[in-house]
Amino acid sequence: MNIRENLQPILRALESRNYRLFFFGQGLSLVGTWMTQTATIWLVYQLTGSALLLGVVGFAQQIPNFVLSPFAGVLVDRWNRRRTLVITQVLSMIQSLALAALAFSGHIQVWHIIVLSLFQGCINAFDMPTRQTFVVELVERRENLSNAIALNSSLFSGARLVGPAIAGLVIAAVGTSTCFLIDGVSYIAVIAGLLAMRVRPRQVLQAQAAGSMLKKLKEGFQYAFGFPPIRSILLLIALVSLVGMPYTVLVPIFATNILKGGPETLGFLMAASGLGALISAVYLSSRSTIVGLGKLIAIAPGVFGVALIVFSQSRVLWLSLLAMFVLGGSLILQSTSSNTILQTIVEEDKRGRVMSLYTIAFISMATFGNLFAGTLSSRIGAPTTLVFGGIACIAGSLYFGRQLPALRKLVLPIYDRIGLLEPHP
Repeated sequence: MNIRENLQPILRALESRNYRLFFFGQGLSLVGTWMTQTATIWLVYQLTGSALLLGVVGFAQQIPNFVLSPFAGVLVDRWNRRRTLVITQVLSMIQSLALAALAFSGHIQVWHIIVLSLFQGCINAFDMPTRQTFVVELVERRENLSNAIALNSSLFSGARLVGPAIAGLVIAAVGTSTCFLIDGVSYIAVIAGLLAMRVRPRQVLQAQAAGSMLKKLKEGFQYAFGFPPIRSILLLIALVSLVGMPYTVLVPIFATNILKGGPETLGFLMAASGLGALISAVYLSSRSTIVGLGKLIAIAPGVFGVALIVFSQSRVLWLSLLAMFVLGGSLILQSTSSNTILQTIVEEDKRGRVMSLYTIAFISMATFGNLFAGTLSSRIGAPTTLVFGGIACIAGSLYFGRQLPALRKLVLPIYDRIGLLEPHP
């Protein structure tokens, strides 16, 4: 009973049936996704031995997000979100099975991977903002929204822990092809969960449906960048994604050339990052209030930057694993806290557009970071590239920290208006 009582605050969003279906279906699918992520970067590096091409593949995965996400955000505010997710998951399944078929045939080439990465990027441009905003429809009690967002991060982080570790073992045993196949099959779980949900039809306001695409797009940009708390959060996430996140595509270089390991080493490094992320996400799930998350957003990028520098200079596995653990944990502290605050303070009719900008900042800015890091690494080396990224993250952390008191004054009245602050005595 004590264990159940202790877990109840952490898992309170699971009281909603629809969210439970979403949570467990996504869990299985995300494990497969992370297996494919790990198998893809390993396969590209084995085929080419090129840091530049690792960056190109990462660029191909994310550039559609950057181009399409703002338009997707407008449409997400208008479309049926469950139906949109079913379509994106079916298309993602097709992409993974196509990758598996090419790999099993033995004729897969880097250009195949780049083309399929572009296709998946187009899918993700619609899938990610839809997924972010759909959570609001699944949680019956608003006070559980922050818990649901943190649980989503726990789910993502748990898959990030399990997926790469399994991928490393599978690659060593039977090769990358099986990872792609497992990923394709795993989409069945999330599609089944979406179809089993009982979701009330969402009322789309006439103001949301009316107006041209460009007008709505401009309105979303003006709203997001005209309100300092949203603008500052988005810019800090964009900075870390641009200069810090590319470490994920450079990990094979450290696993093979610097740590002298193989696919198991890559799996352990990625799993260490996932473990740190999971622990941070569980911590955020256990919080009873969103008050204080701003301080976490200010501190986490600085910690991330220090860990990035340590990882870049490490030549022993245990220290690299520790640095990866801290990298994963600090990244989730920043991204999940930012997501929670944005979802809480944003106006409902602009939620899709703001979350599409969040997707651009968190995911798509890594597009240019991957390409830049791959190019820079081929000239000055991966370790030096990550050192520069770490220094930039520390600088961004310090700047946001100086802004925090002024931002807090703008956000607290919103929290008070929607009933998230303790009543005044």
